[in-house]
Amino acid sequence: MTVSSKKFVEIFTDGACSGNPGPGGYGTLLRYDGTTKEISGCERQTTNNRMEMMAVIEALRLLKRPCKIVVTTDSQYVMKGMTLWIHGWIKKNWQNSQKKPVLNKDLWEEMLKLSQPHEIQWKWVKGHQGHRENERCDVLAREALGKCKS
Repeated sequence: MTVSSKKFVEIFTDGACSGNPGPGGYGTLLRYDGTTKEISGCERQTTNNRMEMMAVIEALRLLKRPCKIVVTTDSQYVMKGMTLWIHGWIKKNWQNSQKKPVLNKDLWEEMLKLSQPHEIQWKWVKGHQGHRENERCDVLAREALGKCKS
């Protein structure tokens, strides 16, 4: 499949955690072909970074064929992890620059696997600065978090 024939998808994500670790939630907004889909979820014991990662993973799981994607996140951890760090971690057998095991290896591997068929551009936005889609994902993440806390 050529790049030009790939469907264009926008993915916006956010994660939230009450305590770090503690209960957490994620929110994702996907936009494609004039359609918007929102998804969210939570875990009772997690971290903020894991929820940021789950937001991306769950969005990628919904895609049924290779797409051209722009992922917009307010997580430097996710963006830098996928664009700058992951290939070095793999070369170093999942060790970070301090020669310690990379945290969240399970989710990095899953995100990498799910990313493979796609052409992805990663975009960072500052959180809580009025970016409409990021703010919506924040609401979804916090609502999901509330369900896991109760």
